[in-house]
Amino acid sequence: MSTTTSRKPIGIFDSGVGGLTVVRAVRELLPGEDIVYLGDTARVPYGSKSRETVTRYSRACAGFLLRHDVKLLLIACNTATAHALPALREEAPVPVVGAIEPGARTAHQASENGHIGVIGTLGTIRSGAYEAALRSLNHGARITGQACSLLVPLAEEGWVDGDIARQVAQRYLAQLATRDPIIDTLVLGCTHYPLLSAVITHAAEAVFAHRVRLVDSASAMARVARDTLTSRGELSDADMGALRCFVTDASRLDDLGPRFLGEPLGSFETVDL
Repeated sequence: MSTTTSRKPIGIFDSGVGGLTVVRAVRELLPGEDIVYLGDTARVPYGSKSRETVTRYSRACAGFLLRHDVKLLLIACNTATAHALPALREEAPVPVVGAIEPGARTAHQASENGHIGVIGTLGTIRSGAYEAALRSLNHGARITGQACSLLVPLAEEGWVDGDIARQVAQRYLAQLATRDPIIDTLVLGCTHYPLLSAVITHAAEAVFAHRVRLVDSASAMARVARDTLTSRGELSDADMGALRCFVTDASRLDDLGPRFLGEPLGSFETVDL
């Protein structure tokens, strides 16, 4: 593959700012890659929208990133992945990586007994997308999902430790343990949840009688991005890549952006899709 292609950016989009955890994971694993990020913050959340609407929004986000000549497209939104991944893979001229399959595959490899828990937003759990992905890898697996609606606002408020966050996480995981007490692997099926990994780990230790492995879908996506670019000969040879951020509404971005990215956000641009 040509040097020109390898220096093209990676495109990442999400319905909001949670996808910056995927940006963070990609930058940690592939620091030389340029990244163009789009958060459709004016229309968040996608989880309450119909499949047709989510697909339309996702096409608009993908089209915006493709106009920036990206070499790889990452869908950091679980709902967009569940509803729009097939359409985007068919239409995009570059590889498209969704948020669900990488996490499901990592969980499948990590689980020793085939009992896997998935926590996510109500929309993600109701979609059954993780269950379908995991069952395609292991037809005998037992998949138990738990919607954890309060974890997203906790992450956005920065309440990622302390008694309130621990009690909320423990209550959700206690419901999960009641339905399957021998879960040995837990998928963090929302881009917000890596911020709460410490309290989720603590909650898992409190409600399960054994060690539970946590699978971070953001890190799993970063590994798939690396493997995809490596196989295509498109890894950048730069020492440090640049990050360019776009949003459709800038409300609270100065506050939320650094929390999810793990570093100062710097400049960003507001666009109308």
